[in-house]
Amino acid sequence: MRMYDLIMKKRDGGTFTKDEIDFIISSYTKDYIPDYQMSALLMAIYFNGMTNEETANLTMAMAHSGDVLDLSEIKGIKVDKHSTGGVADTTTLVLAPLVAACGAPVAKMSGRGLGHTGGTIDKLESIPGMRVELSEREFIDNVNKHGIAVVGQSSNLTPADKKLYALRDVTATVDSIPLIASSIMSKKIASGADGIVLDVKVGRGAFMKDIESAKKLANLMVEIGNSVGRKTVAHVTNMDEPLGLAIGNSLEVVEAIDVLKGNGSKDLLDVCMVLGADMLTIAGVAKDTDEAKEMLKEALTSGKALNKFKEFISAQGGDERIVDDLKLLPQAKFVESWCAEEDLYIKDLYALDLGLIAMKLGAGRSTKEDSIDLSVGIMLGGKIGDIVRKGDPIATIYANDRDKLEWALNEIKKFIIITDEYVERPQLIYM
Repeated sequence: MRMYDLIMKKRDGGTFTKDEIDFIISSYTKDYIPDYQMSALLMAIYFNGMTNEETANLTMAMAHSGDVLDLSEIKGIKVDKHSTGGVADTTTLVLAPLVAACGAPVAKMSGRGLGHTGGTIDKLESIPGMRVELSEREFIDNVNKHGIAVVGQSSNLTPADKKLYALRDVTATVDSIPLIASSIMSKKIASGADGIVLDVKVGRGAFMKDIESAKKLANLMVEIGNSVGRKTVAHVTNMDEPLGLAIGNSLEVVEAIDVLKGNGSKDLLDVCMVLGADMLTIAGVAKDTDEAKEMLKEALTSGKALNKFKEFISAQGGDERIVDDLKLLPQAKFVESWCAEEDLYIKDLYALDLGLIAMKLGAGRSTKEDSIDLSVGIMLGGKIGDIVRKGDPIATIYANDRDKLEWALNEIKKFIIITDEYVERPQLIYM
């Protein structure tokens, strides 16, 4: 089998066999295939696509290119959740303790962020003492004892995907639906979950810009997951505006605590309720969506979800006192608000642009080597359609550099559009 022949086959619109895909992924992972040949193949896939069967075979070849976690020692049906990413997407910090409080085991591997804000692991690291690297034994024991553990991905999880993504990033082949689907699903399958709940973001602040493409990606990932024996469901949700109110690492921990206390962003909670209901039904904890949502509501109102969040933090070495004393989290030196001069409505929020402002304050990374400032970011005073009363903040900037603070205060006014007329709330969930 020669890589040259396989490139030509896909260039001419051919379909790969499972053996051919296994050869490509195994050989590339072992450095037998040079980047220039793999780049040519990625471009051929970009233009000619892959069948669903090819994509499923690619997914499994990538999943088995490194470690595959065996979670069979964990009692119950393990369900994982994945979001394709967005701005102020704090779902894992709310969802994991909420679902665990209802009795479903949450054994989750998450990533660090590259872009406008940190990933789930970066956000958790803003909690003093929090350990996000556990041995496999500790990981399994924590889930069995506490019902929850969230850790960083192991270095040898889907190494083929790491190599391929780095190459896609510099060859303009990132936005290929088969390549996106196989990248996401290979990590989820290698992480050992029995079931997978997907949140596919669509809009200005998401990778998928139109609903049709987002639904196509969601349906393909569901088919892949189900075809390899993992119960998989997906939702497509709006990312034209930030999901929550907080954009930044410790700020998003604050918002997660607010939501678990029954406050915070309604949109963030609504998405968590939809995803959480799926997780509980797949895990067999609830018989249907209605029962699952009632269980989630009870866990919130009773305080069980908040207590589970404290237990989760403590079990991984973190300081659970942050839940009741937010000042224990990293604090920015400079905090300043843009306040409403009269009662007004928020007409529009440009998600990606606001996320990039937060990144330039230090909340995200432009390269993998960049360090993150866990204390900086933006707190919004409302979402599209919300009223902001005279004197209340439209947005608040948290910074550790006075010049960056002044710049951000001016810059956000371009991307938060206000009006004195009533504005209808946009649709949140499309599928």
